[in-house]
Amino acid sequence: MNDDHAPHISGHISKRFDSELEDIRNKVLSMGGLVETQVKDGIRALMTSDSAVAERVGNDDYKINAMEVEIDEECVQILARRQPAASDLRLLVAILKTITDLERIGDQAEKLGRFELELIDEGSSSKEFVKLEHLGELVSRMLNRALDAFARMDVDVALKTIKKDEKVDKEFESLMRQLITIMMEDPRTIKQALRVSWCARALERIGDHSINICEYVVYLVHGKDVRHIAYDDLKDQIRDIV
Repeated sequence: MNDDHAPHISGHISKRFDSELEDIRNKVLSMGGLVETQVKDGIRALMTSDSAVAERVGNDDYKINAMEVEIDEECVQILARRQPAASDLRLLVAILKTITDLERIGDQAEKLGRFELELIDEGSSSKEFVKLEHLGELVSRMLNRALDAFARMDVDVALKTIKKDEKVDKEFESLMRQLITIMMEDPRTIKQALRVSWCARALERIGDHSINICEYVVYLVHGKDVRHIAYDDLKDQIRDIV
């Protein structure tokens, strides 16, 4: 990819401005790391029925919320004080959008822990659903790659990650079909199957939020809003920009 349009966090007359932008960017990456850990722990809780891990996922959500508030306040202060333009403004806008999605991913991870605790309390489990594990692995990798794309401002990685959304949707639909079949065959499984379906929905939403982060990377680098654009059309539009 051509990096001529990529934002640079250096070269301002004010060294302090450079430092402020770099500090905020690093805080976003730290928040992303915490969110990624939450998601992995949530998935681990589902696959092992580990109540201790599930409780930790639920209890640690406040840390992500606090980071979102802190980063949001710093961005607003910079916008008011520095009145940035061009790529610097895009960077701050992308950060504000990214931390919102990260916070929502944290919320979905918290749901995984909570739903698993409910399953444990009922004497059932989600670990027998292999398709749920596959879905968890897919969205966990998507989140990792989305954060990597943001860290390196890598549009190629962002686009490849966006493409993975098709596979997540197929896995989700396949799991839902399996759950519907199970409920029809044995009504006694309805409560368990519903809880598992809620877990699957939370994982699918994590994938969606990861895609959003990738779209912000494209906006950050090329100044092009690519939300709600089909993948094939998206590739063509990016090719026209570079």
